[in-house]
Amino acid sequence: MKILARDGRVLWEQPDLDTLAGAYLADANLADADLARADLAGADLAGAYLARANLAGANLAGANLAGANLADADLAGANLARANLADANLARADLAGADLARAYLARAYLARAYLARANLAGAYLVRADLVRATFPDGRTFEQHLTCPAPVP
Repeated sequence: MKILARDGRVLWEQPDLDTLAGAYLADANLADADLARADLAGADLAGAYLARANLAGANLAGANLAGANLADADLAGANLARANLADANLARADLAGADLARAYLARAYLARAYLARANLAGAYLVRADLVRATFPDGRTFEQHLTCPAPVP
């Protein structure tokens, strides 16, 4: 199994693995990795550096991403249900259409994250920084605080 950067460089290689589901990748440097549609369910990516990584459509259900740096990452359509994202940096991450149901996002940094059409049902957001994050209804966090939801 290889993880490649968008420019084709090998970032990580483990010849005896045929899947990344449940893999131990804690503290790995996977910046710019192309992991689109990868199966990383239950993987341990705690403290991993995934800035600018392409994780669009990836399965990260139940993955441990505590303290991971996902700044500017593409997580559009990713499955992050029940994932641990405590203290993760998701600044400017594209989470459009992502499934964050029951994800643990305590103290996560989501400034300017794009959450349009994301499923946040049951997500734990205590002390998460949501400054200028865009939510499923297209409004920013600040707009939610200052004006009521539009009436259909």
